Amino acid sequence: MKSKIIKDAVLRIGEVSGIDGRKVYLTLDKNKNASELFFDGAILKNISVGSYVEIRKGFLSIIGKAEGEKLSEESNAKWNSNNQYERIDKNKRILTLSLSGYIDFQGKFIGGIKELPLIGNEAFILTDTKIHKIHNLLKDDTDLKVCIAKTEIEEVPISFPVDGLFNSHIAIFGNTGSGKSNTLAILYQEMIKVLKKRKDFKKKCKFFVFDFNGEYAKQNCLTSNKKVYKLSTQDNNGDKIPMSFDKLMDIETLSILLEATEKTQKPFLKRTLRFYKKVREAKDNRGESEYANYLKNIVKNSIKNALGMTNKDTALKTLDYLEEVIGFFVDEETKNALRDDIGYHNTNKYFYYKNGGQPHDNQFSEYTSRIDNTNLHQATEEITSEKINDLSELNQFFIFLLLQLISDLHRYKVQVDHIIPVINRFKAKRRSIENTFKIKSKASLWGGSNNVVVINFHNVNLDMRKTIPLLLAKNIYNSHKTKKNRSSLSIIIDEAHNILSKSSFRETTDWKDYRLETFEEIIKEGRKFGVFVTIASQRPNDISETIISQAHNYFIHQLINQRDLQSIGNAVSYIDKITEESIPTLTIGTCVFSGIATPMPLKISIDELPDEQKPDSHTLKFENITKACP
Repeated sequence: MKSKIIKDAVLRIGEVSGIDGRKVYLTLDKNKNASELFFDGAILKNISVGSYVEIRKGFLSIIGKAEGEKLSEESNAKWNSNNQYERIDKNKRILTLSLSGYIDFQGKFIGGIKELPLIGNEAFILTDTKIHKIHNLLKDDTDLKVCIAKTEIEEVPISFPVDGLFNSHIAIFGNTGSGKSNTLAILYQEMIKVLKKRKDFKKKCKFFVFDFNGEYAKQNCLTSNKKVYKLSTQDNNGDKIPMSFDKLMDIETLSILLEATEKTQKPFLKRTLRFYKKVREAKDNRGESEYANYLKNIVKNSIKNALGMTNKDTALKTLDYLEEVIGFFVDEETKNALRDDIGYHNTNKYFYYKNGGQPHDNQFSEYTSRIDNTNLHQATEEITSEKINDLSELNQFFIFLLLQLISDLHRYKVQVDHIIPVINRFKAKRRSIENTFKIKSKASLWGGSNNVVVINFHNVNLDMRKTIPLLLAKNIYNSHKTKKNRSSLSIIIDEAHNILSKSSFRETTDWKDYRLETFEEIIKEGRKFGVFVTIASQRPNDISETIISQAHNYFIHQLINQRDLQSIGNAVSYIDKITEESIPTLTIGTCVFSGIATPMPLKISIDELPDEQKPDSHTLKFENITKACP
């Protein structure tokens, strides 16, 4: 009893002198102005702004956090022993607290306000035991936890629950060099280290990392057992994402890759796909492929239709497309001479055969035998099975894009101006798609027994940086939904502003909306299917507010830009005003952790990974790249 009285006397710092809603004012004892206290063989940090305080109301311990401090001056006057009137100044140290929670009768810390203190209630410095209680994020005694940080002021180790943090959406924000990449890496590295001891971890838990700067491709970063795809649109030397023919030649896949509009270009792609697959799968009575003969006859009929047209503009466009089709099968010299023997009579509006006779004698019609003598028609004989097989799948599909356009023009189904953009995008992206995708009969992204995949976009151009992540995210999300919440999928997006930007001007408004809506659907609906998204970015203001607000837990490193701070303040409801105002002054490696996994915002210091396990995001030092003068 005596020791408890002594202990309380040492730890007491003052008493409640005012209450205003959640704000509590504490008048401190004058003998508690030192920065440290020596008690029971240990040095305790005295109360200061940012510290936690215990207010005792009966048997209930109310916990508050010091947000501010001021000095209150009171002047009194009295007669002293020499019968002289003397003025006495008394300075009172007033501490402003915001209530964070309380410790219940079972000794468990609970966030929120149950009761308000009364004026006169005593306030105490928290002991180590109680500091650990209010920073204990584990709901029960479990080995499914990661220990990666400690509190900034008290330096109390923090254990994060695997269930409660990683089965939620996580947002990590911070300026360049603030420790954002280290936080992302250590979070999942420790989580994988804990879970890999469990049975069926590789089978039931999948991790998919979008790595835009190539930071997580290092051998020991995250885990050494991972599949890394180092993509490159610059040449054909990079890794390729395996994809089955049916998956690549799918209307949704092509619409994403080609940014097709919903009302005109997507229906055109559907018709082309049906056309392509029908011709590709054509067989004769013996079951032999008729692909080459079928294609050859289609081109011949298209030539006849074009030369029989009276509309010069449409006919010339059609012949241009046919030249491009035949150009895949003939040499350059032959291609340049394909229309040398064809002329057009502007007065009578018909095509004619130049070789011999007069124009009116050599007029083409759908039934004239002269068509068979043209260079165009004779060049179709070069369309053979061997040459078709030498073409890539994308080049073969491109041929059918042109043939479908020719067919639609002949039937006046489409306006060329609406369709040409998607064909031009295909031409522009064809090489990039071939450099990053590979058609395989048995395609698996996970690379055998690996359950961690890193897609390295460092050498990928800007257009494909937006379309490939969208395509992959949509495919793996739709595939995972069929598993009926029996396994988990964690989608990790570093430098998330690359694909979640709301202010991109490199794409149409409709396509930008589609891209954002896709990821918004994943983050809004994915949790019930076992899909969890982690985003990391240095520009939260550039990311959709819907996506930011749907995150459940936040690690917020130093942010200085006012718009970024405003975005955090508007979207993150878990952060109080004082904590929000401290974000621009956070030191490297320190962040504010807030969300559903913690009853109150915590300012924590994240442990630093060893150099061999860090992401490749270090800051260049001139001392290391230059030599001192001799």
